[in-house]
Amino acid sequence: MLVFTSFSCHCLTLLTRTRLPSSFQSSIADLCFRAARSAVLRSGGRIFEAASIILGMTQDELKALVGRAALDFVEPGTVVGVGTGSTVNFFIEALGGMKDRIAGAVSSSSKSTERLQALGIPVLDSNTVERIPVYVDGADEIDPCGHMIKGGGAALTREKIVADLAERFVCIADESKLVPVLGPFPLPVEVIPMAAAQIARRFQAMGGNARLRDGVITDNGNQILDVHGLQIANPLAMETEINQWPGVVTVGIFARHKARVCLLGTAEGVKRMDF
Repeated sequence: MLVFTSFSCHCLTLLTRTRLPSSFQSSIADLCFRAARSAVLRSGGRIFEAASIILGMTQDELKALVGRAALDFVEPGTVVGVGTGSTVNFFIEALGGMKDRIAGAVSSSSKSTERLQALGIPVLDSNTVERIPVYVDGADEIDPCGHMIKGGGAALTREKIVADLAERFVCIADESKLVPVLGPFPLPVEVIPMAAAQIARRFQAMGGNARLRDGVITDNGNQILDVHGLQIANPLAMETEINQWPGVVTVGIFARHKARVCLLGTAEGVKRMDF
Protein backbone atom coordinates (compact mmCIF):
# COMPACT_ATOMS: atom_id res chain seq x y z
CA MET A 1 0.00 0.00 0.00
CA LEU A 2 1.16 3.52 -0.75
CA VAL A 3 0.80 6.16 1.91
CA PHE A 4 1.64 9.61 0.70
CA THR A 5 1.53 13.09 2.07
CA SER A 6 2.90 16.57 1.38
CA PHE A 7 5.33 17.16 -1.45
CA SER A 8 7.19 20.45 -0.97
CA CYS A 9 9.08 22.45 -3.57
CA HIS A 10 12.22 20.41 -2.83
CA CYS A 11 11.17 16.86 -2.01
CA LEU A 12 8.58 14.13 -2.37
CA THR A 13 8.58 11.79 0.64
CA LEU A 14 7.31 8.25 0.20
CA LEU A 15 6.26 7.21 3.70
CA THR A 16 5.27 3.59 3.35
CA ARG A 17 5.16 0.95 0.63
CA THR A 18 4.04 -2.63 1.06
CA ARG A 19 3.12 -4.82 -1.92
CA LEU A 20 0.13 -7.12 -1.66
CA PRO A 21 0.35 -10.64 -3.08
CA SER A 22 -0.42 -10.47 -6.78
CA SER A 23 -3.25 -13.00 -6.44
CA PHE A 24 -5.22 -10.51 -4.32
CA GLN A 25 -4.38 -7.30 -6.14
CA SER A 26 -6.99 -7.02 -8.86
CA SER A 27 -9.90 -8.23 -6.72
CA ILE A 28 -9.42 -5.76 -3.87
CA ALA A 29 -7.93 -2.75 -5.69
CA ASP A 30 -11.19 -0.84 -5.81
CA LEU A 31 -12.03 -1.76 -2.22
CA CYS A 32 -8.66 -0.48 -1.04
CA PHE A 33 -9.14 2.81 -2.82
CA ARG A 34 -12.59 3.35 -1.32
CA ALA A 35 -11.30 2.50 2.13
CA ALA A 36 -8.39 4.87 1.70
CA ARG A 37 -10.62 7.77 0.77
CA SER A 38 -12.92 7.16 3.70
CA ALA A 39 -9.89 7.08 6.00
CA VAL A 40 -8.54 10.45 4.90
CA LEU A 41 -7.50 12.44 7.92
CA ARG A 42 -8.70 16.01 8.14
CA SER A 43 -7.79 18.96 10.30
CA GLY A 44 -9.52 22.27 9.77
CA GLY A 45 -10.82 20.99 6.45
CA ARG A 46 -7.33 20.16 5.15
CA ILE A 47 -6.55 16.67 3.92
CA PHE A 48 -3.24 15.48 5.26
CA GLU A 49 -2.86 11.99 3.87
CA ALA A 50 -4.58 9.30 1.88
CA ALA A 51 -3.80 5.85 0.62
CA SER A 52 -4.69 3.89 -2.48
CA ILE A 53 -3.73 0.90 -4.54
CA ILE A 54 -4.53 1.13 -8.22
CA LEU A 55 -3.35 -1.55 -10.58
CA GLY A 56 -3.48 -1.90 -14.34
CA MET A 57 -5.40 1.33 -14.97
CA THR A 58 -5.65 3.14 -18.29
CA GLN A 59 -4.88 6.84 -18.63
CA ASP A 60 -8.58 7.69 -18.68
CA GLU A 61 -9.12 5.62 -15.55
CA LEU A 62 -6.31 7.51 -13.82
CA LYS A 63 -7.86 10.80 -14.91
CA ALA A 64 -11.19 9.66 -13.50
CA LEU A 65 -9.42 8.70 -10.28
CA VAL A 66 -7.88 12.13 -9.69
CA GLY A 67 -11.12 13.76 -10.77
CA ARG A 68 -12.98 11.90 -8.03
CA ALA A 69 -10.21 12.55 -5.52
CA ALA A 70 -10.58 16.29 -6.07
CA LEU A 71 -14.09 16.11 -4.60
CA ASP A 72 -12.42 15.96 -1.19
CA PHE A 73 -11.52 19.64 -1.62
CA VAL A 74 -15.03 20.80 -2.47
CA GLU A 75 -16.71 22.47 0.49
CA PRO A 76 -20.48 21.87 0.72
CA GLY A 77 -22.57 24.96 0.15
CA THR A 78 -19.84 26.85 -1.70
CA VAL A 79 -19.17 27.88 -5.29
CA VAL A 80 -16.55 25.74 -7.04
CA GLY A 81 -14.07 26.96 -9.64
CA VAL A 82 -13.96 24.55 -12.57
CA GLY A 83 -11.23 24.42 -15.20
CA THR A 84 -11.04 22.98 -18.69
CA GLY A 85 -9.70 19.83 -20.32
CA SER A 86 -9.96 16.07 -20.48
CA THR A 87 -9.00 15.49 -16.85
CA VAL A 88 -11.37 18.20 -15.64
CA ASN A 89 -14.17 16.55 -17.58
CA PHE A 90 -13.92 13.62 -15.17
CA PHE A 91 -14.04 16.02 -12.22
CA ILE A 92 -17.18 17.62 -13.67
CA GLU A 93 -18.77 14.20 -14.03
CA ALA A 94 -17.94 13.40 -10.40
CA LEU A 95 -19.16 16.83 -9.28
CA GLY A 96 -22.55 16.02 -10.77
CA GLY A 97 -23.00 13.50 -7.99
CA MET A 98 -22.98 16.26 -5.38
CA LYS A 99 -24.67 19.04 -7.35
CA ASP A 100 -27.33 19.46 -4.66
CA ARG A 101 -24.65 20.14 -2.05
CA ILE A 102 -22.89 23.03 -3.78
CA ALA A 103 -24.03 26.56 -4.58
CA GLY A 104 -22.84 26.35 -8.17
CA ALA A 105 -19.71 26.72 -10.26
CA VAL A 106 -17.63 29.37 -11.98
CA SER A 107 -16.42 27.94 -15.27
CA SER A 108 -13.26 28.74 -17.23
CA SER A 109 -14.57 27.88 -20.69
CA SER A 110 -17.66 27.47 -22.83
CA LYS A 111 -17.03 23.73 -23.09
CA SER A 112 -16.92 23.26 -19.33
CA THR A 113 -20.00 25.44 -18.93
CA GLU A 114 -21.91 23.19 -21.31
CA ARG A 115 -20.89 20.08 -19.39
CA LEU A 116 -21.79 21.60 -16.03
CA GLN A 117 -25.18 22.80 -17.20
CA ALA A 118 -25.94 19.44 -18.79
CA LEU A 119 -25.55 17.90 -15.32
CA GLY A 120 -27.81 20.49 -13.75
CA ILE A 121 -25.02 22.41 -12.01
CA PRO A 122 -25.67 26.18 -11.96
CA VAL A 123 -22.90 28.19 -13.64
CA LEU A 124 -22.40 31.66 -12.18
CA ASP A 125 -21.00 34.75 -13.84
CA SER A 126 -17.56 35.38 -12.36
CA ASN A 127 -18.51 39.05 -11.86
CA THR A 128 -21.09 37.99 -9.27
CA VAL A 129 -18.54 36.07 -7.17
CA GLU A 130 -15.97 37.74 -4.93
CA ARG A 131 -14.05 34.64 -3.79
CA ILE A 132 -14.22 30.88 -4.19
CA PRO A 133 -12.59 28.39 -1.81
CA VAL A 134 -11.12 26.13 -4.48
CA TYR A 135 -10.38 26.01 -8.19
CA VAL A 136 -9.86 22.56 -9.74
CA ASP A 137 -8.06 22.38 -13.07
CA GLY A 138 -5.48 20.38 -14.98
CA ALA A 139 -2.07 21.35 -16.35
CA ASP A 140 0.00 20.70 -19.43
CA GLU A 141 3.10 20.71 -17.23
CA ILE A 142 3.79 21.18 -13.53
CA ASP A 143 7.19 21.53 -11.87
CA PRO A 144 8.28 20.50 -8.34
CA CYS A 145 7.33 23.95 -7.01
CA GLY A 146 3.76 23.91 -8.32
CA HIS A 147 4.39 26.27 -11.25
CA MET A 148 2.47 25.23 -14.33
CA ILE A 149 2.14 25.64 -18.05
CA LYS A 150 -1.49 25.79 -19.12
CA GLY A 151 -3.38 26.70 -22.26
CA GLY A 152 -3.28 23.55 -24.36
CA GLY A 153 -7.06 23.86 -24.57
CA ALA A 154 -6.85 27.57 -25.43
CA ALA A 155 -8.72 28.61 -22.26
CA LEU A 156 -5.72 30.07 -20.40
CA THR A 157 -7.09 33.60 -19.94
CA ARG A 158 -10.35 32.53 -18.35
CA GLU A 159 -8.51 29.87 -16.36
CA LYS A 160 -6.24 32.53 -14.89
CA ILE A 161 -9.23 34.75 -14.09
CA VAL A 162 -10.94 31.94 -12.15
CA ALA A 163 -7.66 31.00 -10.48
CA ASP A 164 -7.36 34.59 -9.29
CA LEU A 165 -10.75 34.28 -7.57
CA ALA A 166 -9.74 31.12 -5.75
CA GLU A 167 -8.21 30.73 -2.32
CA ARG A 168 -6.57 27.48 -3.42
CA PHE A 169 -5.69 25.97 -6.80
CA VAL A 170 -5.95 22.17 -6.88
CA CYS A 171 -4.25 20.72 -9.94
CA ILE A 172 -5.30 17.29 -11.19
CA ALA A 173 -2.97 15.57 -13.65
CA ASP A 174 -1.27 12.35 -14.60
CA GLU A 175 2.38 11.76 -13.71
CA SER A 176 3.61 12.50 -17.25
CA LYS A 177 2.85 16.19 -16.61
CA LEU A 178 5.42 16.45 -13.79
CA VAL A 179 8.69 17.89 -15.15
CA PRO A 180 11.86 19.19 -13.47
CA VAL A 181 11.81 22.44 -15.49
CA LEU A 182 8.92 23.91 -17.48
CA GLY A 183 9.33 24.18 -21.23
CA PRO A 184 9.14 20.82 -23.03
CA PHE A 185 5.45 21.54 -23.63
CA PRO A 186 5.15 24.54 -26.00
CA LEU A 187 4.16 27.65 -24.05
CA PRO A 188 0.71 28.95 -25.08
CA VAL A 189 0.27 32.71 -25.26
CA GLU A 190 -3.05 34.35 -26.06
CA VAL A 191 -2.46 37.42 -28.22
CA ILE A 192 -4.36 40.21 -29.93
CA PRO A 193 -4.23 39.22 -33.63
CA MET A 194 -2.57 42.45 -34.85
CA ALA A 195 0.35 41.85 -32.45
CA ALA A 196 0.99 38.17 -33.23
CA ALA A 197 4.00 38.67 -35.52
CA GLN A 198 5.57 41.25 -33.23
CA ILE A 199 5.27 38.99 -30.21
CA ALA A 200 6.66 36.05 -32.19
CA ARG A 201 9.77 38.15 -32.96
CA ARG A 202 10.20 38.89 -29.25
CA PHE A 203 10.19 35.17 -28.48
CA GLN A 204 12.66 34.54 -31.27
CA ALA A 205 15.05 36.99 -29.60
CA MET A 206 14.72 34.88 -26.42
CA GLY A 207 15.57 31.69 -28.30
CA GLY A 208 11.99 30.51 -28.73
CA ASN A 209 10.08 29.54 -31.85
CA ALA A 210 6.52 30.90 -31.73
CA ARG A 211 3.97 29.31 -34.05
CA LEU A 212 0.41 30.43 -34.59
CA ARG A 213 -2.05 27.71 -33.60
CA ASP A 214 -3.91 27.16 -36.86
CA GLY A 215 -7.68 27.42 -36.86
CA VAL A 216 -7.96 28.28 -33.17
CA ILE A 217 -9.84 31.32 -31.91
CA THR A 218 -10.22 31.64 -28.15
CA ASP A 219 -13.49 32.24 -26.31
CA ASN A 220 -12.31 35.85 -26.16
CA GLY A 221 -11.85 36.16 -29.94
CA ASN A 222 -8.05 36.10 -29.91
CA GLN A 223 -5.28 33.91 -31.32
CA ILE A 224 -2.84 31.50 -29.65
CA LEU A 225 0.91 31.40 -30.18
CA ASP A 226 2.64 28.17 -29.11
CA VAL A 227 6.27 28.85 -28.22
CA HIS A 228 8.70 25.96 -28.65
CA GLY A 229 12.26 25.64 -27.40
CA LEU A 230 12.00 27.49 -24.08
CA GLN A 231 13.53 26.38 -20.80
CA ILE A 232 11.66 28.23 -18.07
CA ALA A 233 14.00 28.11 -15.09
CA ASN A 234 12.39 31.15 -13.43
CA PRO A 235 8.67 30.94 -14.19
CA LEU A 236 7.63 33.95 -12.12
CA ALA A 237 10.16 36.26 -13.76
CA MET A 238 9.27 35.12 -17.26
CA GLU A 239 5.55 35.39 -16.61
CA THR A 240 6.05 38.94 -15.30
CA GLU A 241 8.12 39.98 -18.31
CA ILE A 242 5.85 38.56 -21.00
CA ASN A 243 2.79 40.06 -19.35
CA GLN A 244 4.26 43.51 -20.09
CA TRP A 245 4.49 43.01 -23.84
CA PRO A 246 1.89 44.99 -25.81
CA GLY A 247 -0.59 42.65 -27.44
CA VAL A 248 -0.21 39.81 -24.93
CA VAL A 249 -3.56 38.94 -23.38
CA THR A 250 -2.32 36.08 -21.18
CA VAL A 251 0.80 33.95 -21.03
CA GLY A 252 0.27 30.31 -20.09
CA ILE A 253 2.78 30.36 -17.23
CA PHE A 254 0.94 29.94 -13.93
CA ALA A 255 3.56 31.02 -11.38
CA ARG A 256 1.74 33.81 -9.61
CA HIS A 257 -1.34 31.58 -9.63
CA LYS A 258 0.51 28.34 -9.02
CA ALA A 259 -0.99 25.14 -7.65
CA ARG A 260 -1.21 24.75 -3.89
CA VAL A 261 -2.05 21.07 -4.19
CA CYS A 262 -1.54 18.60 -7.02
CA LEU A 263 -3.30 15.24 -7.21
CA LEU A 264 -1.10 13.21 -9.49
CA GLY A 265 -2.42 10.03 -11.08
CA THR A 266 0.21 7.29 -11.21
CA ALA A 267 0.25 3.59 -11.96
CA GLU A 268 0.18 2.98 -8.22
CA GLY A 269 -2.58 5.45 -7.37
CA VAL A 270 -3.03 9.09 -6.53
CA LYS A 271 -0.07 10.93 -5.06
CA ARG A 272 -0.72 14.23 -3.32
CA MET A 273 1.80 17.03 -3.62
CA ASP A 274 1.56 20.20 -1.51
CA PHE A 275 3.39 23.40 -2.38
